[in-house]
Amino acid sequence: MESSKRRGSESNNNNTKNVDDWLPITSNRTAKWYYSTFHNVTAMVGAGVLSLPYAMSQMGWYWGGVVLLTSWVVTLYTLWQMVEMHEMVPGKRFDRYHELGQEAFGEKLGLWIVVPQQLTVEIGVNILYMVTGGKSLKKIYDTACPTCRPLRTTYFIMIFGSVHFFLSHCPNFNSISFVSFLAAVTSLSYSTIGWGASVHKGISPDVEYGPRASTQIGRMFNGFQALGEVAFAYAGHNVVLEIQATMPSTPEKPCKKPMWKGVIGAYIIVAICYFPVAFIGYATFGNTVEDNILISLEKPAWLIIMANAFVVIHVIGSYQIFAMGVFDMVESYFVKGLKFAPSTMLRASVRTIYVALTLFLGMTFPFFGGLLSFFGGFAFAPTTYFLPCIMWLAIYKPRRFSLSWWTNWMCIFIGVLLMVLAPIGALRHLILQGKDYKFYS
Repeated sequence: MESSKRRGSESNNNNTKNVDDWLPITSNRTAKWYYSTFHNVTAMVGAGVLSLPYAMSQMGWYWGGVVLLTSWVVTLYTLWQMVEMHEMVPGKRFDRYHELGQEAFGEKLGLWIVVPQQLTVEIGVNILYMVTGGKSLKKIYDTACPTCRPLRTTYFIMIFGSVHFFLSHCPNFNSISFVSFLAAVTSLSYSTIGWGASVHKGISPDVEYGPRASTQIGRMFNGFQALGEVAFAYAGHNVVLEIQATMPSTPEKPCKKPMWKGVIGAYIIVAICYFPVAFIGYATFGNTVEDNILISLEKPAWLIIMANAFVVIHVIGSYQIFAMGVFDMVESYFVKGLKFAPSTMLRASVRTIYVALTLFLGMTFPFFGGLLSFFGGFAFAPTTYFLPCIMWLAIYKPRRFSLSWWTNWMCIFIGVLLMVLAPIGALRHLILQGKDYKFYS
């Protein structure tokens, strides 16, 4: 009897191992520290950096600078917490955000707290990157051939989306490492073009730095929206544990050391990308800057074409980084929950349907600024700014009124404020944009 139980237990362990070896997050643990750098840069620096001058124009020099710098410091701190918590239980790794949530809040409650927010972030980013990629392709077309027949934005979103019907079949994170590397390099490139071309253009004589809105209410709502745009710019936390899961780890050489080394490299690159674009872009265009800095820049044409091409390459890689977390979650549910056999057909079906869904939603609702701010406040603020702090307090239980206790509660306060205020401003912006919008234009 006992030997049959042992055989059953061994069989279950083997089945679990086979499933883990098939799933995209845990199938390959050979990543190096620099994989962490470019995966994190690809996940974080994306559509958000292009909107930072616009966010500055909604908040002004003082509050814009304070919010940007505070976000950089707070999110670096919460990212450190997640790297530390990855292996806080000896002999166990929390390879997914929801697994850490289950450790902090319990098996069922942890899933309900983390999974809806994480899925909202990852699916929201993928929809927005469909829009970003399509609009950048349209900008290339319009700039390269101003006399050509105008084409709908919808067509360019479809062209961009078609790439992902092929790339989405890469099995795991390490299989898209080259795409992620290219995306990280191009993010630095188009950010440099964004502020470099602004410097070359120079500050207009009639530039104004006053509020964009003429009324006090309008200025307040614009400020709320700007908070969401900044929150969106710091997005890497939603996939950081999944990135760390791809690294080898032993008790003697835990993966948190190379992971943190990679994160520091990523955050230095983030600072190099974000602050010059935000401050120089706002200085150049003032309160007339577009919600995508590259749209404000018209000349020289070849440079604008190159910058938008870099954006396209970057969001291709970034889409895949965020989609990989969704693929892992859905495939886990089918294989572990519904007992489907791991197969190429299952993987192909899940990923093709997902790409088609995000493509359809991107074509239907291509509101760049409003979507960016809404997802930034509603979903990114919890998973980036304060959920890691709540989990840290629940698991480590630092002494009340200690430095750690105060730091975490301060981050929680900032994050909750962002979560409440940013969607209010974003929804107003979406309503104003949507009044005259024609579908699939």
